Amino acid sequence: MNINKIDLNLLVYLDVLLREGSVTRAANRLSITQPAMSNGLRRLRDLFNDPILVRTSDGMTPTKRALELQPVIRDVLGKLENAIQPEQDFDPLESKRTFRIMASDYAESTLLLSLLGALQEKAPKIVLDVITPSDVTFHDVEHGKVDMAINRFEELPLSFHQKVIWYDAFSCVVNINNPVLNSFDLENYLKAQHVWVSKTGFGVGVGIDPTEVQKLGWVDSELNKFGQKRDIRVFTRHYHVALQLARTQNLVATLPSKIANMYADDPQVKILEPPFDIPPIGLKMAWSSLLHQDAGHIWLRRLIADVASNLSHSPKLS
Repeated sequence: MNINKIDLNLLVYLDVLLREGSVTRAANRLSITQPAMSNGLRRLRDLFNDPILVRTSDGMTPTKRALELQPVIRDVLGKLENAIQPEQDFDPLESKRTFRIMASDYAESTLLLSLLGALQEKAPKIVLDVITPSDVTFHDVEHGKVDMAINRFEELPLSFHQKVIWYDAFSCVVNINNPVLNSFDLENYLKAQHVWVSKTGFGVGVGIDPTEVQKLGWVDSELNKFGQKRDIRVFTRHYHVALQLARTQNLVATLPSKIANMYADDPQVKILEPPFDIPPIGLKMAWSSLLHQDAGHIWLRRLIADVASNLSHSPKLS
């Protein structure tokens, strides 16, 4: 196939068709008629010798070949769009830009507190708009509507750029009057009552079924490996709620160490190593190819990496 004979507008059509999953919506986004978009889909099918989109019970579904092409086309178009934009210098001291960041409760409580301090020093006019995972979809990030997503992701679309910010171990937060402290071993850990907390990925969460151990996350998956299960009495999506419950009630909170360390100086709690091994978790930032070459975005990513590297990685155990 000779690229000189390809209408590069077809790549734009392909990108929008795969993102919208509809000829009508794709035509509306590109401000062209539906027949023109249908003709573009026909030419794409001829070009790649593949149906590209097929009608199923779920609507128009991309083929395997189309899914393979999508991240490649998105990356190429993203680079081209950035290349033809007028080059602009980014001055953090003068910039009044608003950066919209999706962050989990975990990331907001640890990383973003320190990031805000760095911004006040290096870029005092920049505004952060922090939104929750429940308010964001993959498409929002892919389309550049959200500058950055910071969370613990089990998987991400291939079109996203991503970077691990840090890895974090686990610690247990326990009220000083909790009887479990008499002997904090695995047997007594399992006899104790617990508070569970987690929120990963994107989108609106659903209720937890305590019997579905495989969906409860890292802590319970590790216990399940040797046939054990903890007694969870409260499920929450907010780490500060879990910390307060562990502080004021006889509940054990097993949390990422950076969250647990926020209570390291509180005389009402003890912070201990879990009585069994739990693999560390990775906090990632992810962003769209559309923003990858943006000068301000590059500056923000570097600042986030610098802030993360300066934060202590070692748990402060009691």
